[in-house]
Amino acid sequence: MSGTAPGPGAAPGFPFRLVATDLDGTLLRSDDTVSVRTRDALAAATAAGAAHIVVTGRAVPWTRHILDELGYDGLAVCGQGAQVYHAGEHRLLTSVTLDRQQARLALEKIETETGPLAVAASRDGLDGEVLLGPGYRPIGEELPAIAGADPDELWAEPLNKLYIQHPELDDDTLADAARRIAGDLVSVVMAGEGIVELLPLGLSKARGLSIAARRLGLSATATIAFGDMPNDIPMFAWSAHGVAMAGAHPELLAVADEVTASNDEDGIAVVLERLLAGP
Repeated sequence: MSGTAPGPGAAPGFPFRLVATDLDGTLLRSDDTVSVRTRDALAAATAAGAAHIVVTGRAVPWTRHILDELGYDGLAVCGQGAQVYHAGEHRLLTSVTLDRQQARLALEKIETETGPLAVAASRDGLDGEVLLGPGYRPIGEELPAIAGADPDELWAEPLNKLYIQHPELDDDTLADAARRIAGDLVSVVMAGEGIVELLPLGLSKARGLSIAARRLGLSATATIAFGDMPNDIPMFAWSAHGVAMAGAHPELLAVADEVTASNDEDGIAVVLERLLAGP
């Protein structure tokens, strides 16, 4: 599954030169595979002159093995826009780190109002580890992390994000509270079940995608984006056309230009096949 650079122009009937796809809940099915139908539709879009860029909240260490298994060799935007990664060359092209002083202040402000939070830290780099502080519930059994880290150890090296959990507040409530309390210090996103993140201020998938697109000589006006969670909202706002998967978060559905089938029902392929067929 190649993410190669675009050809000289889109083929007649296909209006986009860049296809941006979220990973979990969008490109990947529930079993973490990509269907033959979706692979074929993306290959056809590439043959028609479009580029494909994966845009995911996962940092590179939690993404590259998936891209390798898929045979994906193009650019990937990782870490909610913090990292632009060349999958074919296994090389980190750009990286934005979290201001740890601002992040600590943000946490203190949030905890003053919400009470104690469980915290995990994602370290920067190709091999950056995720350290789980006291009480932090693992996000997924398949995702490697180091549990039981000392709180001080979380801050010892450069970070691309923090994960926060609350013993009582649900994800949306926690994200809203964190954004209201500390939104002048960090960006806050809800990226999936049990996944509320604190990011460098102003960072989003849109920012990372714009950097990757410029490397390919492409622009927002030629981009179609697919996603399923609130962290995809900036990417939809940046792109010319945003497509939400069936069952997507209500906040994303509210801003989507259209809704397709679910990730388990080849939702990306449904849209691309229609566009490739022309008017």
